[in-house]
Amino acid sequence: MVLYQVLQAWLNQMKREEGQGMAEYGLILVLVAVALIGAFIALSGGIESVLSQVASGLGAGGS
Repeated sequence: MVLYQVLQAWLNQMKREEGQGMAEYGLILVLVAVALIGAFIALSGGIESVLSQVASGLGAGGS
């Protein structure tokens, strides 16, 4: 949903034709958003396993 809003804002900026600089900033913003989404997806399994290990360690230490 956020990506859609970013793209919509970028398209609105393009319609104004305020210059090449604004278009470049919009493209950079979209690329950063796509990279962050990809990083979160790639790291989701690793983060889950680390949290599971921490939870089991805390459970084993309390017994």
